[in-house]
Amino acid sequence: MRYWAAALLACISLSATAAGNLSSAPLFAATLFDLDDKSVPFAAYQGRPLIVNFWARWCAPCRVEIPELVDIQTRYRARGIEVIGLNIENAAAPVRDFAKAYDINYPVLLTKDKGIALLQALGNSKAGLPYTVVINRQGVIVASKLGAMTRAELEAASAAALK
Repeated sequence: MRYWAAALLACISLSATAAGNLSSAPLFAATLFDLDDKSVPFAAYQGRPLIVNFWARWCAPCRVEIPELVDIQTRYRARGIEVIGLNIENAAAPVRDFAKAYDINYPVLLTKDKGIALLQALGNSKAGLPYTVVINRQGVIVASKLGAMTRAELEAASAAALK
């Protein structure tokens, strides 16, 4: 079990090395939209450890990953971690209905027309989904991953965000 955990941390570390070259500045400079279609400056989340997950309703791997993100939010909220879902769609109402149907317990913001540019600015040149960036309290991206994260990867990401 220890070997497996060490191997997983090595994988996250490799991702973190690549992530170390990324800046979270474009994300914190963005103004996004809540599920009532009101503007939200992402800078409001600065200074917190974050797991930021880009997703869409039509993305099958995103749907698989959502329950794991809900679980991480439940278990790590008291330690200060905030999971934020960044939906790349334009219309708030269907995303709000989807979030309710999937019992999403973390903030969901719409990127609208900024989604692709934000994905690319944060290291996802192909703009694939899901895409997750992990940011520590200092605003440094400590890990990133294109594709659904497993429970073990989310645990390791949470530990990296809290360092």
